[in-house]
Amino acid sequence: MPQPERIATTLPPSASAAVGAELAAVDADLARRYPGDPGTRQPVHTVYVPADRLTDGTPRAWGDAALALLDRHAPGPDALAAVLGLPADLAAPVHDRVRAKLVREPVEDLRIDFEDGYGNRPDAEEDADAARAARLLARAVADGSAPPYAGIRLKSLEAPVRDRGIRTLDIFLTTLLDAGPLPAGLHLTLPKTGYAEQVAAMAGLCARFEEATGLPPGRLRFEIQIETTQAVLGADGRATVARMIDAAGGRVTGLHYGTFDYSAACQVSAAHQSADHPAADHAKAVMQAAAAGTGVRLSDGSTNVLPVGPTDRVHHAWRLHHALVRRALARAFYQGWDMHPGHLPTRYAAVYAFYREGLPAAASRLAAWTGGDGTGGVLDEPATARALSGFLLRGLDCGALDTAEVTAACGLDRSHLHTLAGRTSRTSP
Repeated sequence: MPQPERIATTLPPSASAAVGAELAAVDADLARRYPGDPGTRQPVHTVYVPADRLTDGTPRAWGDAALALLDRHAPGPDALAAVLGLPADLAAPVHDRVRAKLVREPVEDLRIDFEDGYGNRPDAEEDADAARAARLLARAVADGSAPPYAGIRLKSLEAPVRDRGIRTLDIFLTTLLDAGPLPAGLHLTLPKTGYAEQVAAMAGLCARFEEATGLPPGRLRFEIQIETTQAVLGADGRATVARMIDAAGGRVTGLHYGTFDYSAACQVSAAHQSADHPAADHAKAVMQAAAAGTGVRLSDGSTNVLPVGPTDRVHHAWRLHHALVRRALARAFYQGWDMHPGHLPTRYAAVYAFYREGLPAAASRLAAWTGGDGTGGVLDEPATARALSGFLLRGLDCGALDTAEVTAACGLDRSHLHTLAGRTSRTSP
């Protein structure tokens, strides 16, 4: 039997151990700062409702209003496809899924607003609204009518409104906890944040509340709204958003771009304040680079052009919103804000068409990659396989795709897709 060839080396075995020791701190830092995708479902949108307008039936009312608009201004698959420019083969599946979504789960993420949409009120009034919002959310969670994700946007930690914001957060969380365990999909949003120290202070508030109530450390997490220029580029010339993620100590779940505050801060005139303005693209590119690998999700902003009035105005607003959502999806911003029930049809139409259009190519490339035969016509790498798997999982999470059709197209079940995508968890609210 032939002896295996002896492969010569020069370095002693201790060399690898020495390098490992030198880089141990770097290894630990990478693991802490860049844990990767959390593996949970990300909502495709966030609906903001002023706290004083919240009712038991708010999500259902949004769904009903969206259905009524859809039936009035695009009463069938062909009509919707004509308005939005959808391919003919997608008209029926997209329209049917949009209608089903508006009936079943019109709102994926509800943010009860105590900031700009609510304004400054007498303390007694905001106290009452904070407690009422918590009771309404607790009741909806108990009876199964709550969206998968919900929470509040408090006032910022800037000096003029800091005490009010902290008190509202305290009242809301205390009342919610008194009603039972905190909802799995609880989201808290911190607006107008421009300094890492403000984020650290918010993280400290969360820690104090956990300690006082016996909640597990780290249970309370929050999103940061990027709507000040200081959040993107600090006075020291550094990207503040990266420092803010670090300052949160693992408590930040998302970065949400604030279209109008940020545009106004950049002196963009009102007529040109939009999520596709170059100033917005720059801010979001910095957000994207800072969040990459950290497990912090990204959300685009909103449009203030509402689909109301006669059909031609509704169609104009729908085309604009649909194009903005499509643009955001292509740029890896898989979530955005919706400010009116009429935005729901085009939100879901854009999302569903995006994934359904992309299914054949993504599945084919992934099947070729896992088969190792190179028949897909594209030489993909492991990083691309992760992206392809992540694309299919996002399509499944939002309801654009069905498990059976994905498995039939690429030969992989959801478990295999999770593994290829490098998701660290398979749980979601």
